Amino acid sequence: MAPPVLAVDDVSVRRGDQPILEELSLSIPAGSRTLVQGPSGTGKSTLFSVLGLLESPDSGRVLVDGTDASGLSERQRARLRRETIGVVFQDFQLVPDLTARENALLPQHHGGDRDEAWVDELLEALAIGDRADRYPVTLSNGEKQRVAIARALANRPDVVLADEPTGQLDPETTDRLTNVLFDVQHRTETALVTISHDRSLEGLFDRTLTLRAGNMVTPR
Repeated sequence: MAPPVLAVDDVSVRRGDQPILEELSLSIPAGSRTLVQGPSGTGKSTLFSVLGLLESPDSGRVLVDGTDASGLSERQRARLRRETIGVVFQDFQLVPDLTARENALLPQHHGGDRDEAWVDELLEALAIGDRADRYPVTLSNGEKQRVAIARALANRPDVVLADEPTGQLDPETTDRLTNVLFDVQHRTETALVTISHDRSLEGLFDRTLTLRAGNMVTPR
């Protein structure tokens, strides 16, 4: 198996007296596809935030390409996240006064290599090249999600994290988006971690993991 590009080691997170994640360990091999499922309230969103370096665990380590992010400053964590991890949020988080293309280019404006041709290629591959100059308010949810995916891939990250990427999409749009995402992921050799309750995604990934009682990730 390929070496991990992202891993958590005995990670725990609490909210007051409530444990959310407890001594959880997970390893993401390079180029792999991992689906994480589980009922609401089992810590999926917290795991997403920890994996994406958006939240620090109370204990344990987060390793990104072998680098322990636990001891890094916030600026160093942001840089490591920008260079290594692409994030697709459930609610898209597009900037309303920027066009689709400008939204997708944002990671490159914030310190990545400037390669606008690559972003244009992504938009075409995601079948929204003709929407590049449109603003988010004029786009469908499926189109917004494709812009968010292009933005996540803009810096050619080692791993893409997607939080409920099909949660606001109808089944037909889900099928199209999943096929395109897998195609682009394969071409870029990026690892993909999708956190979702969508049972239709089962069987499409290299492995499906489940957050169960006690917040342990176990293989199906």
